[in-house]
Amino acid sequence: MNAGRVAVVGMLVAAAVLVALVVLGGGSAHQYKLEFATAGQLVDDNSVAVGGRRVGSVKKIELTDDNRAQITVEIREPYAPLHAGTTAVVRGASLSGVANRYIALSPGPDSEPELDDGARIAQDETTSIVDLDQLFNTLDEPTRDGLTKVIQGFGDWYAGRGADGNASAKYFAPALSATRGLVQRLAADQDALKGLVRNTSKVVTALGEKGPVLTDLVANANTSLGAIADENQSLARALDLLPQTLRRGSTTFVNLRAALDDLDDLVAASKPATKNLAPFLRELAPLLREADPTITELARLIRTPGASNDFTDLMSDAPELARRADPGFKNSIQALNKSIPVLSFIRPYTPELVGWLRDFGQGAANYDANGHYARIAPAFNAFSYDAGTNQYLPVPDSQRKAGLPGGGVPGLTSGQQLIARCPGSATQAPSDGSAPYRDVSGNLDCDPRIAPPGP
Repeated sequence: MNAGRVAVVGMLVAAAVLVALVVLGGGSAHQYKLEFATAGQLVDDNSVAVGGRRVGSVKKIELTDDNRAQITVEIREPYAPLHAGTTAVVRGASLSGVANRYIALSPGPDSEPELDDGARIAQDETTSIVDLDQLFNTLDEPTRDGLTKVIQGFGDWYAGRGADGNASAKYFAPALSATRGLVQRLAADQDALKGLVRNTSKVVTALGEKGPVLTDLVANANTSLGAIADENQSLARALDLLPQTLRRGSTTFVNLRAALDDLDDLVAASKPATKNLAPFLRELAPLLREADPTITELARLIRTPGASNDFTDLMSDAPELARRADPGFKNSIQALNKSIPVLSFIRPYTPELVGWLRDFGQGAANYDANGHYARIAPAFNAFSYDAGTNQYLPVPDSQRKAGLPGGGVPGLTSGQQLIARCPGSATQAPSDGSAPYRDVSGNLDCDPRIAPPGP
């Protein structure tokens, strides 16, 4: 054998080894111990992923002496060995189950030291998943009962009011805007507002000290108003006579001018009794001055010229808001009731839908320089058109392959017909030989040679 043939044979052997490494997975695996506060309902063989791609699996779940979860994982090369600074998070693949958890790794930078096989990643570098049940378990029994009643109360409140809710929703933004304007105006002058609060507190304190007197005043006023109500006919008669009385009173007041001189003497004699009035008025004056801007802004808030720009207009629109909200709540209830049959029909297909979402995500997890990609196997000739009935009719499996050439498939010539693929042959064969799948007896009607080329 000459040197050229030796070189050719050597190249073929090297190529075969390279293909075997690519097809069979190549490289070794490294194990690490991850410490979590809880196992997050992980089970053996759950995935370990980097960037959404499965790079390893969970091998063992143990309990440490301090009651923490120690998860032993195995990572394949070239994603291992890991470097210092690697973090791990337990995540859920979806919200539809509790057994679909996986560990998401964020590898440390290559500039950091490599971690030895069996190295431990401490709890401060890991994060456990938090389930909704854990949140509710933090509540005590009375709180959970109260929360249940609140939710049920909301249901009773909105029952039959769906149409009203829809109609009222468009008024939420204007109402919130007006409320925000009110708060901003009240908070614009903090000093005046604080002064108003302080002086109001003094007034209320003074009134509180006169509690018995105020109580007697209210009781006497109630008695007086009751007596007036009992004499409503006499009161009506008095109102009829009031104009004449006012005219005569005017004449009397004119004649009283001469008595004003005598009134001066009365005022002078009353001064000692009003000596405490002056200090009170002096303390009241600053309050009135400081309250003036606040009261002015409050007046503008309550009544401002124009349409739909003050609190009065808001209150005027409230009945119309309630009237329009009523149909919205009713329509919402009807929509929910009509959706119940649809949801009941879809509910049995939930496992298929969840499985499709899960498998589609795994199938499209592969990526190259152009990004993620997925392999799809189309099915042809599944239906035939019947011109007489103008319908598509399903074609039996045995006839769907008619007319499809087998050219390009190893072992099949262009004149042969394409036969059924074996299960799992839509992607390259895995290294463990689990696909393409043949039953135990090997009689499954499929050809394992039909598989996509490449690794």
